[in-house]
Amino acid sequence: MKFNKKRAAGSAKINTASLPDIVFMLLFFFMVATTMREVTIKVKNSTPSASEVEKLTKKNLVSYIYVGAPVSALQDEFGTATRLQLNDAFKSKDDVRAFVETERNKLYEDDKAKMIVSIKADRDVKMGIITDVKQELRKANALKLTYSTRKKAADDKGDLN
Repeated sequence: MKFNKKRAAGSAKINTASLPDIVFMLLFFFMVATTMREVTIKVKNSTPSASEVEKLTKKNLVSYIYVGAPVSALQDEFGTATRLQLNDAFKSKDDVRAFVETERNKLYEDDKAKMIVSIKADRDVKMGIITDVKQELRKANALKLTYSTRKKAADDKGDLN
C-alpha cells in the first residue's frame, strides 16, 4: 500500500465576513469612550514650574478655574487685565460660588465630597486674585484645591522676581 500525502493547493483563505461588524463595534466603543475638550481656554495659560508634581488620578472629579490675561485675539474686546474664566465665559470672583455649586451638582452623590477644584493660573498672575478666588472657594465649601503646574526641567532656574 502506498500512501499519498495531500499537498496544499495554496494557503487557506481567511473569512472576512465578520470584519465589518468588528470595525463598527470598535468605532462605537471609541465614540462612547472618548471625551472631547469641553472648554475653550480664553486666557493665557503658561503654567509655572514646580519641583514636586503629583498627577491627579480621577480627572472626572476635577473642575478647572483659569486665571490670566485674555489671549491676544480677545484683548480688543476684554483688555489686558487679568481675568477669571469659569467654563467658557469670563466671570468675576463673585461667580465662583455659583460655579462650584453647578459643578458639584454634575457629580454623582458619592463623588460630591471628593470634588477637586484646580486653579490653572498663568505664571504672570498676581497672587492677590488667586487669594480672592481661594476665599470664595472656602465660602463655597470647596476645600480640595490644587494648582496646575508643569514639572521643572533640569535647566529651569525658575522666575523668582
